[in-house]
Amino acid sequence: MREFRKRSKEKVVKKKVTKKEKVAISKKEIEKDISQPEVNIGLVGHIGHGKTTICYALTGKLTLEHSEELMRGITIRLGYADAIIRKCESCDTYTTKESCPNCGNKTAVLRKISFVDAPGHETLMATMLTGSSIINGAILVIAADEPCPQPQTKEHLMALEICGIKNIIIVQNKVDLVGKEAAIEHYKQIKDFVKGTIAENAVIIPMCAQANVNVDLLIRAIQEFIPTPKIDTSKEPIMLVARSFDVNPPGTDPSKLVGGVLGGILKQGELKVGDKIEIRPGIKIVKQNKEAWEPLITEITSLSTGDTFIQRAIPGGNIGVATKLDPFLTKADSLAGSVIGKPGAMPPVFSNLKLEVHLLKRVVGTKEELEIKPLSINEILMINAWTAKTVGTITKIKGEEIELVLKIPVCIFPGEKVVISRRIENHWRLVGYGIVK
Repeated sequence: MREFRKRSKEKVVKKKVTKKEKVAISKKEIEKDISQPEVNIGLVGHIGHGKTTICYALTGKLTLEHSEELMRGITIRLGYADAIIRKCESCDTYTTKESCPNCGNKTAVLRKISFVDAPGHETLMATMLTGSSIINGAILVIAADEPCPQPQTKEHLMALEICGIKNIIIVQNKVDLVGKEAAIEHYKQIKDFVKGTIAENAVIIPMCAQANVNVDLLIRAIQEFIPTPKIDTSKEPIMLVARSFDVNPPGTDPSKLVGGVLGGILKQGELKVGDKIEIRPGIKIVKQNKEAWEPLITEITSLSTGDTFIQRAIPGGNIGVATKLDPFLTKADSLAGSVIGKPGAMPPVFSNLKLEVHLLKRVVGTKEELEIKPLSINEILMINAWTAKTVGTITKIKGEEIELVLKIPVCIFPGEKVVISRRIENHWRLVGYGIVK
């Protein structure tokens, strides 16, 4: 905590706010467009270290929404929640509340952000990798009551490194469960763990998320170390679909059915209500006794972010796209991993994928870090391409290049990175990445 306060000291300028300035703050808040989040932040880390609790402390929303998640108390699917970062100009407190929790004055809106709560369990690593493709920055949660690093702490940090997520904040959570000396020793473990990695210079914030201790410092860190990315709305829109839904309650009258909804993040360009869109790879069909994938063409009927409906969506934060699709096609995340764009301006679909492979030296995510052996013909790999996850069989190896036949095709631009996992000791383990040729 002292480290963070020291790094933030130069940016802190306290001053008394006049009545005229308070009116200006109120006017600024009204004028600022906060209909859509500006940045996506992932909450990552080992299972049970407090990611969902931190998300709740920041947003007031519990991202465990599905029955199995509530029953088991863990995140299984990607969870989403938004928050508005605010600052009290009177006492320099960062918060998500309209009134300052310290002095009670009105707070000024800085920006709206969106959180992605990623699963930490080893069997749900593919879902976390899906989330890493749609975030701009990350909060790596490490519990103080367990030695650092834990298996998924290593794996998640490696995934962030592979995906190029450079803006990282580390939260040393559950410091209330250990003594002062143990917390300091654990802090040293964290510093040793991140040395030489993409998170080597990341700020470390001690927290007790259950009691909202140091939530204000985390909000300040988000504002200072995870900037809003530059957006380019001039390019053709490309949206990565992470979730898909049938929002109609059981027994809905057919005449009142609402079309399928897709959720995810806009990578580039913009989408508007009324736009005609294409969804790739689409759905599997059978033609002349052969399986094929057919793109879907539909129209956007509404756009939303959180509980707010918008007419135009730009990159930054999670959005929901309501369509005229038969809701049967979107239920139970059946179109998760798809890509949305304008007809005729979409990335190609690959059923056979050629990759330039970069393997790690050792397997991460296991207690004993095994040496990674070379890939072999007929080996089955799991591939995460943007938000899509599929498996493929290696059919050809030539130097650092491999070719795979995919079980489910992926839609992605050549030159993009995909994450590679292989089956080790009955689990999918992250072993490297590939560049699409």
